[in-house]
Amino acid sequence: MTQDLDALPLIAPEPRPGSNLPEFTVGDLARRLKRSIEDEFGFVRVRGEISQPKKHSSGHCYMRLKDDTAVIEAVCWRGTMSKLVVKPEEGLEVIVNGRMTTYPGRSQYQLIIESMELAGEGALLKMLEERKRRLAAEGLFEPARKKPIPFLPDVIGVITSPTGAVIRDILHRLSDRFPRHVLLWPVAVQGERAAAEVTAAIQGFNRIAPGGRVPRPDLLIVARGGGSLEDLMAFNEENVVRAAAASAIPLISAVGHETDTTLIDFASDLRAPTPTAAAEMAVPVRAELLAQILDDERRLLACASRAVEDRRNRVEGLARGLGDPRALLEGHAQRLDDRAERLNLAAAALLERRRTRVGELAAKLRHPREKLAEAGQRLASEGRALDGALRHAVTTVESRYQRVAGRLSLTPARVKLGEAERRMADLSPRLDRVYGKSVEERGAKLAALGQLLESYSYKGVLERGFALVEDREGRPITTAEQAVPGLAVTLVFGESGRVGATVDGGEPKIVEAKKPEVKKPRPVPVQGSLF
Repeated sequence: MTQDLDALPLIAPEPRPGSNLPEFTVGDLARRLKRSIEDEFGFVRVRGEISQPKKHSSGHCYMRLKDDTAVIEAVCWRGTMSKLVVKPEEGLEVIVNGRMTTYPGRSQYQLIIESMELAGEGALLKMLEERKRRLAAEGLFEPARKKPIPFLPDVIGVITSPTGAVIRDILHRLSDRFPRHVLLWPVAVQGERAAAEVTAAIQGFNRIAPGGRVPRPDLLIVARGGGSLEDLMAFNEENVVRAAAASAIPLISAVGHETDTTLIDFASDLRAPTPTAAAEMAVPVRAELLAQILDDERRLLACASRAVEDRRNRVEGLARGLGDPRALLEGHAQRLDDRAERLNLAAAALLERRRTRVGELAAKLRHPREKLAEAGQRLASEGRALDGALRHAVTTVESRYQRVAGRLSLTPARVKLGEAERRMADLSPRLDRVYGKSVEERGAKLAALGQLLESYSYKGVLERGFALVEDREGRPITTAEQAVPGLAVTLVFGESGRVGATVDGGEPKIVEAKKPEVKKPRPVPVQGSLF
């Protein structure tokens, strides 16, 4: 029942007590409020939406939890942050467990978060969709980034739990189809450690160097059995998705059953609906390959046989269209004999005609003595004319020589020769000085290099009290593993000498030290004057 407020009688307020109230300091009051709130709300479970999450440099995370009517300040300490399955994100609806306390420095109450979970599957799907959009915008899901799966990998790396049925299914399927070398990287596939271990496994397989003691996988399979959305949450984490996208080795994701989808499926190079299907995608069927090879071999042999038979039939057909080679050669041989006989007769007739022609020409020629007499007369007249011309030329040359001889002198040549001799005399001492200076510089550089080499020598270390341990062949012993018990060794003490010893109580043996051979300096060649 409701009553009219105006009808209620007015009650006079009681007088407020004054001097009887206890007096508190600000700190005392703040501490009593803190104690009261912590006693009343020692452990609470709160549902709300995360607002303004801020991660401090110290590792703590400060945020607000709000709903339609109120806002509560909250803080998650660094140790708790590393254990959270769900990381705080803006707008994420969560359910947190923690305890209420106050912060006297700001006169406010706050919630200390000890665990955090999503408020429902809808909130989880919203977070995954937002994360998927953000990673897709960075290009991690682009088809151009995906690498082809090798046809027949030699080594397959499997990342899954070592105790589940997944690894047994994969090994069984690989054994049935095509046995391969399998490397298992055991990880947790559910829980707080799962995401970090899967990321470390993908990166660890990629860090294996080719040709090492552990073979580098040609293909990776990340596998897990089916489960709820929360169970598969580790394969939706951002670090796992980035590791799968950055893997240099082709990667097949086989997480959950056919209807389960995680973010690693978008970043992997190939998605398999089940772990067993991943093994089937990884290798072909060996029996089918053998059958295909045998069929290809049979078809190749049949094709080659048909080709040879076709060529044989064609050659035989062409041979039937040709005539008998002996008959063809007989006709040509007879024609060649006829041509040879006609050629001999023609050569004899031609020789007779040439002999007759020569006789006719010889009758028309004069006697050689007549031609020689005419030639002698002609040469005598030409010789007399040539003798006169030669005498005239000699007279002309002698007159010209006498005129030019008066103008010729050797004085300029003697002057140039004297200057050249003086220059040569100046060059000789300059050459000696330059060569001497070059020899001094090279000697100083050689001395400096010798001092540097001497400073690097181990003999200087031995002179300071250290000793060098050598075996019987003179090889230095540098590790404790080489000094086996009973080994005969030699202790080198610089210039003092060498002492024989045996490891673990052997009888010492003194060996005379060999004096180092002193190399005499090589004389520096001095080049003399060239003139």
